[in-house]
Amino acid sequence: MPTVPSFIPKPKKLTPENDPLHIIKTRRITHNRPATIAGPMVRYSKLPFRQLCRHFNVDIVYSPMILAREFVRNEHARMADFTTNSRDTPLIVQVGVNNVVDLLRFVEMVSPYCDGIGINCGCPIREQVREGIGSALIYNQPLLCEMVRAVKEKYKDTVRLETKIRIHDDLAQTVTLCNALASAGVDWITIHGRTRTTRSSVPANIAAIRYIKEHITDKELPIVANGDCFTLDDCHRIAAETGADGIMAVRGLLANPALFSGYKTCPWHAVELLWHYAMEFGTLPYQLLQHHLHCMLENMGADKTLLKQMMDIKNFCELIDWFDEHFVLRRKSQEELSDIPDIPYRHRAPRP
Repeated sequence: MPTVPSFIPKPKKLTPENDPLHIIKTRRITHNRPATIAGPMVRYSKLPFRQLCRHFNVDIVYSPMILAREFVRNEHARMADFTTNSRDTPLIVQVGVNNVVDLLRFVEMVSPYCDGIGINCGCPIREQVREGIGSALIYNQPLLCEMVRAVKEKYKDTVRLETKIRIHDDLAQTVTLCNALASAGVDWITIHGRTRTTRSSVPANIAAIRYIKEHITDKELPIVANGDCFTLDDCHRIAAETGADGIMAVRGLLANPALFSGYKTCPWHAVELLWHYAMEFGTLPYQLLQHHLHCMLENMGADKTLLKQMMDIKNFCELIDWFDEHFVLRRKSQEELSDIPDIPYRHRAPRP
């Protein structure tokens, strides 16, 4: 069996502090709110961004989806797709998979270095669906339940297993699927309130999530609601409307990683922290850092001319020099990060 990268920390055991199921079940009791979760984003849920989100009231963070067939067979894929460290917890590693054998091999290799595994049953990308991965699985209940059952029978409560699904046009079909997954042993289910063909520009069907939660047989099965969480107010509203045990944000966190802390727009110290983790860990490809910074600055209302200039820069060294030229960018290792919400321009006053 090929090994995982040697720089990954030693295996860890589940405790109340890092057990995602415990966190999801108890946050309403201990914190008077649902569990807050940073969902998986293709490419963008890398280690520096995950660590950034944890600064801002995020309880559980997901990795990007990793394709099991590539990961278990290719050492290069393992090195490129999965990087973690001892502070990267609680962490759910999401997997794209379409058979039991690959899933069991993936869990064997990854589970000692994370706090749970999530099966992607929601990705609508045509190529993934054609291969029976992602949202294709919500229409293949026997296979999905077989995969869940195989993992839980082998690992029981030593491995937490989640499925992230989309809704069907007929919600009764989604209820049936959730009941079957509960019987197979899944620990919790995340429900994205859109069908496989619903565009992200169409509002998520929050009422559908409530309907499913109310009609599943196992009332103890935790449900996480996903879709259209862009502010803390959205989080509270979705929790109230669905009764969900956890709220997952995805696109909202890409623009404003601090949304669960109540920031209406991305605060400047989130930008400084992203730079800090990108440099400290050295695992974030340049184009991803550039895109993260663009999303965050755009959310803050940055000057569009400057944003265009930034996207024309081609490497890390030029980019950090450009930031120092245009903004007051503090270093975490040298001084306290800025506590102002607005952009500290060097050559113009911050916007009101």
